[in-house]
Parts: sequence; structure tokens; C-alpha cells
Amino acid sequence: MKRQTTGIPGLDAALGGGLLPGTLTVVVGATGVGKTQLGLHWLHQGQHAEEKTGAIIDLSSRGDLQSHQDYAQRMFEWSLLQEELRVRAPSEFFSEAHRPNTLLPFLGYEGKRVLRSQMDAEDWDAWQSELNRRLPVLEQFVYRHLVHGTRRFLVDGIEPQEDPEDSLQLELLENIYHRMLRKEAAWLARDVLRQDYRANEASVEQFAYDHKQAAGMVLVTTRESMLEQLMQRPLADGDLVAGANTLILMGRILEGGRMKRALYIAKHRGSACDDSIRLFEINDRGPHLV
Repeated sequence: MKRQTTGIPGLDAALGGGLLPGTLTVVVGATGVGKTQLGLHWLHQGQHAEEKTGAIIDLSSRGDLQSHQDYAQRMFEWSLLQEELRVRAPSEFFSEAHRPNTLLPFLGYEGKRVLRSQMDAEDWDAWQSELNRRLPVLEQFVYRHLVHGTRRFLVDGIEPQEDPEDSLQLELLENIYHRMLRKEAAWLARDVLRQDYRANEASVEQFAYDHKQAAGMVLVTTRESMLEQLMQRPLADGDLVAGANTLILMGRILEGGRMKRALYIAKHRGSACDDSIRLFEINDRGPHLV
């Protein structure tokens, strides 16, 4: 089976050759362990495999970027351009002159809370209304990337939560993966174009793509930093993990009196994989297995 390489040779070997197209991978670990750099490696490999680098949907709302642009520039000399949060005309969907930029900061870095437990009913309702207003921007971003050949989508910024129903971010993730990436091209086009579908049906057919080749990777931040804790403690976002094809845990271990980084492939459906704990280090080119 054709695989999507992560760009990290030792990790590809541990995954039986790489990730499976059309599936969801969840990468879990504490802040600073290397999740974002791993995700960017996978995205950048799209340039070689599909001749298109991947796209980033940043669901962080903490008021700051996740260092995507700094990491991409340092590791690959790859300049990530930020997409505007605005609805576009159908005439822009299929034009090479209007290719979408790589990074969509969907929640806008406004510093707003994303957990229902942190908001009162009025704030929660206001956020829901705001997300409904912004959702067409997200749908357009995903669809435009798909018709232009993008097959790798990285969702970053998922913050720790105790209850999946408590998180706006997980609700958005359900939309992205199940109602956009996993939907057949013509049906997603209907959702995006709406009343303009008939007028653009010829372009929809011309730019049809195989949705089964589109893959997602989600980076989930945890409070736990030790790999052993991640391996022993069931994650609260059980629906997300249960629906994922591949689950990679990234944490720290104590070895020889020193803290070291390590990862463990907890799940990789449909493929053989290495079930050992693998040490890794991070240098100017990102993570690499020891």
C-alpha cells in the first residue's frame, strides 16, 4: 500500500513504511516535546509525494502562533503565508492565481477560552454563533486546498480538556475530518458553493479529486509530560482517539539520570508497526530518532 512518509526515516520504518492515506493520525504530548515539528515534517513531505505541501488549520486561541512559521523557515526554508479570515467568491476557488495560503488561524489568536467549563452560558452561546459565522471560511479553505492538490492537513492547537463535549476545538475537528476531508468531492462542493453550485458544476467536475487520499494529523497537548503517564492514562478525548487510525505518544523518560525525549506508537491500524519505545532528539532540522 502506498504510504505517506513523515520525512523522519526512523519513524517511517517504525510505522511500517509511513502513514496510510485517507486516515487520521493523532499525535499526543505536552507543550515543547516536538509535536509541531513532527507535523511540519509530514506536511513538507507532501511536496515530494503529491507535489503539494500540506495545509495547517490552527485552532489555538491563546493569542500567539504555534511557531509554525519559525519552525518551517528554520527546518526547510519554507515560508508559510497566512490565509485571511474572509469568505471568498466562487471565482477564486479554482483559479491558480488564487491558490490558498498554507496557514489558517481559524480562531484568530484572540486569547479567548475554548472550554465550556471556563465560560458562562452567554459566552458559550456567543462563541457558537461566531463559529457558525466563520465556518464557511473553514470549508472554503479545505475545499480550495483539495482542488489544488493538497492531500495533507495538519490541525494544531488542541488544548487539554477533561471532557470531549467541553471543547469547542474537538467539535471543530469533527467538522474538519468527517464533514470535509472524508466527504466526496462533489458533496463537499455542494456544501461550499451552495446556491452557486450549478453555475460552477463544470469546474467542480474538472477539479474532482479522490477524497480517500486526503489525510489529517491532529496535535493534542496534554498536561502530562512523561511518556509513561501518557501510556497508562486513558485520554479524555476518547472519541477522537477511537476514530484515529494512528496514535503516536510523545513524552519524556528518565534514563541514566537524564531526561530524554521518546515516542511510542500506541495504535496503527491496518499495518505492522514497531511497538518499542523509541528515543528521539531535536536539532535544527527537527526531530530525528536516535
